Amino acid sequence: MGGLLRSGLKFGMLKLFNHYVPSNTILQLMFDVTLLFVSVVVVFLLQTQLDESLVRVVVPSALVFAITMMVLNGALGLYRAGSGADLRETTVRVLISIVLSVPVAYGIFRVLPWGEFAHEAMELDVIALLGFVVAVRGFTMRKMGVGVLAKRVMVIGTGADAVAVEHALTHPANPSLQVVGFFPAGSGDEVRVDPRRIVHYDGRLLAAANDLRVNEIIVAVKERRGGVLPLRELLECKMAGIKVLDLSSFFERVRGQVRIDSLRASWLIYGEGFRQGLGRTLVKRVFDIVASLILLALATPVMLLAMLLIVMEDGAPVFYRQERVGLNGRLFKVTKFRSMRRDAERDGKPRWASANDDRVTRFGRIMRKTRIDELPQLFNVLKGDMSLVGPRPERPFFVDQLTKDIPFYAVRHCVKPGVTGWAQVRYQYGSSVDDAINKLQYDLYYVKNHTLFLDIVVLFETVRVVLTGDGAH
Repeated sequence: MGGLLRSGLKFGMLKLFNHYVPSNTILQLMFDVTLLFVSVVVVFLLQTQLDESLVRVVVPSALVFAITMMVLNGALGLYRAGSGADLRETTVRVLISIVLSVPVAYGIFRVLPWGEFAHEAMELDVIALLGFVVAVRGFTMRKMGVGVLAKRVMVIGTGADAVAVEHALTHPANPSLQVVGFFPAGSGDEVRVDPRRIVHYDGRLLAAANDLRVNEIIVAVKERRGGVLPLRELLECKMAGIKVLDLSSFFERVRGQVRIDSLRASWLIYGEGFRQGLGRTLVKRVFDIVASLILLALATPVMLLAMLLIVMEDGAPVFYRQERVGLNGRLFKVTKFRSMRRDAERDGKPRWASANDDRVTRFGRIMRKTRIDELPQLFNVLKGDMSLVGPRPERPFFVDQLTKDIPFYAVRHCVKPGVTGWAQVRYQYGSSVDDAINKLQYDLYYVKNHTLFLDIVVLFETVRVVLTGDGAH
């Protein structure tokens, strides 16, 4: 684990349970947990006489408190890569984190067994400290991951794929990766990048990489025949300790996608991932049942209120049932709260749902924004037709169309569809084939790498989407 951690931190991403997490996010979480833990202990030491009972009770309680609060704020998007790109967005995110974390902190403070040592002044000090940590972290996210931690990347290729790589690396989500130049793959390589950033070097690739102090090389060229790629020189660089990634591995690591345009059937067959296994299936099913029962118990008042408001605005029926494609192409009836008018498809022709769909009722828009309309799908989860996390279940009409138009589209049906999913929290409303392709790339990442850990990450991301409306679908 130590070697894995060092490797991940060195190259900007850490792979935890098959899922890539930005290493600077891990460092920020560890720093904030440590700061909050130490500060809480210090608050108690300054106001209470030190003895064995204090250490035995306060120290583990402070650790539980610090971890819980940072996990909560992580779920609210405080540590999300690229979340601090805009000052207004940052301010809103920090305010939401403070408003929601302070009452939770007060409740945790009361529950933990340090009550005999604590008094009101301590509670106020600890809560004020928590607010300070959240505010400082939120407003410093934009500047984290640069400078001494920045990793220097050289791209092999100068065409459209190289442009896509540069766009991904210049995104606020990847502040610790810096493109230092583009190395031509051959005389026939098209030039789509800025010519001024092309590396003109007469020597070998390794010499150029050493001169530019390169940490990673991204091969942004699909064609591998006819000597287009300097394979021997790439091997030389790898043996010298420079990380070399192809397009598929790069986008999987940096964007959480399995790109269609760089995907080959052999990679699906021989590569890692895309394994189900009885153990994984059993764990996921148990988790789905337990979590769904808890969510249904908590959401019952909200669901009853939603039913009342639907009837008041547009009458019955309250529920909307529709045929969808599930695991291995099996059809089932999905149940949702009705968010559209009763005559939404009076012509009988299926239509894409869109972000500003004029068929959606006023309360329906609120339900879609907050995902309240998805809550009845928890009964589909209990029945076994769906999972809490998985690809979005689509209608047979669209599945038939997309399977014909998009390579590997059917792969998403290798797992159960989900109430929420990696694609749903990473991409906005989809109303076209291009949108379906983009969402499929996230779905393929989930199918390839899905674990209980990734399911929990998606559920945390869903909380963020519901509370902030960021990219909600």
